[in-house]
Amino acid sequence: MPDLDLIADISTAAEAEDGAAPFDEATWRALRHHPDTVRSWGDADAVALLVGDQLGLVVRPDARRQGRAGRLLADLPPGELTAWSHGDHPGAAALARSHGFERVRSLWVMRRRTGAPLPELPDGPTIRTYTPDDADELIRVNAAAFAHHPEQGAMDAAELAERMAEPWFDPAGLLLAVEGDRLLGFHWTKQHSPDLGEVYVVGIDPTAQGRGLGKLLTLAGLHHLAGLGVAEVLLYVESDNAPAIAVYSGLGFTHADADTHVMYRRS
Repeated sequence: MPDLDLIADISTAAEAEDGAAPFDEATWRALRHHPDTVRSWGDADAVALLVGDQLGLVVRPDARRQGRAGRLLADLPPGELTAWSHGDHPGAAALARSHGFERVRSLWVMRRRTGAPLPELPDGPTIRTYTPDDADELIRVNAAAFAHHPEQGAMDAAELAERMAEPWFDPAGLLLAVEGDRLLGFHWTKQHSPDLGEVYVVGIDPTAQGRGLGKLLTLAGLHHLAGLGVAEVLLYVESDNAPAIAVYSGLGFTHADADTHVMYRRS
């Protein structure tokens, strides 16, 4: 079974050094709720994780450049694998190339300070907060909105319950755009700390596209997060999603080249 205390200890040290967490939320959910689905190996200074076909790897900062990552990768099983580098690190790119992984996807982190004025909410559908009776509609819209998204689109009732059991979950931060009993879209916000918030997920029912709901819901979530007093809001967006980037840029979000997460794949 994975040693969660050790993994958390190495991850905390790496995040303090690198400015980004080495493992994503889905990996931590698997570790906490489904540890039997995670293969882990390593030592007190480095650990590799395999969740399905997704590889994660972290080395304690003061133990780097000693060949530990390469030794961990030598124990990989055959077959197609993916791996995320949470930050566009030259070292991760070189390690990936040397073990047959190629860059296939880039995820931008965009940021906005909350001190800048926010536009008022325009007229549109009713925006309200989530209630437990909305779960089925939320799952339906999420599946439709992210039908081609490998991580988000597969969320079912069990995964929704796991996410809502996380310490950060606040139903007041899950905003819904509704017409009568129909859910048109949602914006799930997240507060990481007193100073940092996130545009966690914005999903629009494909049948309601073209009505400006993405901008409306994003703006509603920004007003909510600003009301909590956070100093900065971040979001993640695919680097090739030009329409979404245009919306977020218009709301004051910016992207720095180094603030990029990279997926590598070994075929």
